Amino acid sequence: MTLRTRTDVLLLAGFCAFLFFYGIGSFGLIGADEPRYAQVAREMLERHDWITPVLGGHPWLEKPPLYYWQAMLAYSLFGVSDVAARVPSAVDATLLVIAVYLFFRRYRGGVEVDAALITASCAGVIGYARAASMDMALTATFAVGLLAWWAWRESAQKVYLALFYLLMGLGMLAKGPVAPFLAGIVIGLCAAATREWRMVARMLWLPGIFLSCVIALPWYAAVQMRNPQFFREFILQHNLARFSTNLYHHPEPFWYYVPVTALALLPWIVFVAVAVAQPLRAWWGERKSSQIDLELQFSMFASIWLIVPLIFFSLSQSKLPGYILPVVPAGAVLLAEYLRRHLERDEPVTKWLAVLHALIAAAPVVPAMLIAYLVSQRRLPAGRPMLVALAIAFALCAAIALTLASRMRLRMLRFITLIPVLVAVAVVLKLGATAMDQSLSARPLASELANVETHPLPVAVCGVSRDLEYGLAFYRNQTIARYESGMVPAEEHLLVAAPSARDFIAERTRARHVSFLGHYAPQDVDYYWVAASPK
Repeated sequence: MTLRTRTDVLLLAGFCAFLFFYGIGSFGLIGADEPRYAQVAREMLERHDWITPVLGGHPWLEKPPLYYWQAMLAYSLFGVSDVAARVPSAVDATLLVIAVYLFFRRYRGGVEVDAALITASCAGVIGYARAASMDMALTATFAVGLLAWWAWRESAQKVYLALFYLLMGLGMLAKGPVAPFLAGIVIGLCAAATREWRMVARMLWLPGIFLSCVIALPWYAAVQMRNPQFFREFILQHNLARFSTNLYHHPEPFWYYVPVTALALLPWIVFVAVAVAQPLRAWWGERKSSQIDLELQFSMFASIWLIVPLIFFSLSQSKLPGYILPVVPAGAVLLAEYLRRHLERDEPVTKWLAVLHALIAAAPVVPAMLIAYLVSQRRLPAGRPMLVALAIAFALCAAIALTLASRMRLRMLRFITLIPVLVAVAVVLKLGATAMDQSLSARPLASELANVETHPLPVAVCGVSRDLEYGLAFYRNQTIARYESGMVPAEEHLLVAAPSARDFIAERTRARHVSFLGHYAPQDVDYYWVAASPK
């Protein structure tokens, strides 16, 4: 291993450790999905069942098992915890960064470290690398699979084509048929743009298709045999109906993913936009030529990779932010290729581009420094905290703009842009972790409930969010009853409820003794002890 390689390894290891793993348990599981997925993996492990995802003792067939399998392994190694539940996504993000580095080192030498660090530092990658969800597993398998496909296209080595098919099989286990479906569209449009239809015929390689089937189909067959409702629930409802209807109540406007993608590509979005526009413009000018050079073909491939999922998910009637994550590596790859070309020519950065990038790159430092106010008070503070945050952001903005305008130009883009990224992540973990834990996670409330009970009790909820319900289910490792659904436990239990639900609770607990135990202010909920129903 050369000195340069050792330096690269240490640099990437340090950045991945900090951006993906450091402080990964500083706040509890957030939202409904994180604790729900973490609990499914726990129940599968407890049942020693690697086939049927289970939640609350019942089959839960919304998602394939790849994340659950990873979490089960993490639980086996580290014990069941919110940290272990997030480790799979952090590992997947690290593998994605390594794959980008190796690809650029082999096929686009000179910017391999830039490509890897740009990928690692995108806001979408950092956020979902710290989340217990399927999105990073899908993104890593899909992105590395497409890079493997290009490596095969450029080198004609079948090992890369085999890797592509293997990763498409894993993508089907990560989140269903969306991975090979989108990959097929990207590759088909790339062939159309370069007029190389024979390439599509050559990639339809029977051993590779067989490998993909061997990876994915055994689980699909096994879960269908055990759960005859699987095809209806997973394929018809959670894939086709989720795309074509608003069955799961996530409606957003058609343009929703444009700002979401821009946020996910922070702090690089300005240069990514330029990196997308240039090859499209160049291709339009050369579209009738008999031969399009390989560099332009690669940029077109990455542009299509970015645009296809953006359009596809924009057409969906059900939209969630994580769906668009697979476009983020495409943006990083495009920008790295843009840098490689411009560094070879030593071209200057236009002033407007330098200033706009500086503003966008430094801006996230402000909400990061004020995260505690935003989470706990739902507003930005006035006075000194705001002035300090703006002053720091302005100083970073000026430093970035002046550096890009200097003789060093784009050579310093990676270094100078990573500074606000590191600052933002550090201050969120330092200043915002406690507020996020108290206001967004069920972990502190679960701890309070454990302190007031003299022996383990069932827990019910009334008038609270699904986020809190699923969070309590994970941290208590219990099935949570919900009063509104008529699930009022007959036995002695604890009840977590919205203050507005007191009359409803009184109606449902007639002839039972109810004691008010306390109020959890960060999430504005009360908790009670409810005696057993009289016989």
